Amino acid sequence: MFIHEMNEFQCQRVLEQASVGRLACAKDNQPYVVPIYFSFDGRYIYGFTTLGEKVEWMRANPKVCLEIDELNSHDRWTSVIVFGRYEELPDDPKFDADRVAAHEVLKKRANWWEPAYISTELFDVPHSLTPIFYRIRIERVTGRRATKDREDKFPGPVETPKDKRTWFDKLLHRDSEH
Repeated sequence: MFIHEMNEFQCQRVLEQASVGRLACAKDNQPYVVPIYFSFDGRYIYGFTTLGEKVEWMRANPKVCLEIDELNSHDRWTSVIVFGRYEELPDDPKFDADRVAAHEVLKKRANWWEPAYISTELFDVPHSLTPIFYRIRIERVTGRRATKDREDKFPGPVETPKDKRTWFDKLLHRDSEH
């Protein structure tokens, strides 16, 4: 198995195709991870939910992380991690354009609204049905992929310039440079 570092273009391709990820947030030194449905427009990660623990935690600490993975086998997988900031898009006229943009991106996914509303049926305690649109402002993205072969067959630009390679890339490419 060979592990390849993914460039920003490759990470974006994964984000464009994915619809489920694991959102991590933290409050009072306690991490919290929850699966979410999302859509990516090339700039932001958009989500839709109702009021609950994750929203309360993200309001308290807007630093979040989103992990997306695809596992084909033990030696063929992809993992992308997005570091960013939670931004709520409230039902307020100054956020109308942002909410419309979020809705346009989200509605490209079938039943994009369903997880938020179905989860309200699972709780015995009263649960808000007020829709909350939000986005994650991406600050940094990283990705890795495993392949059986030394060569990464990921579509699109893959070559990392020699001066930008990590120590591990340099170690893996040492044979081919001599």
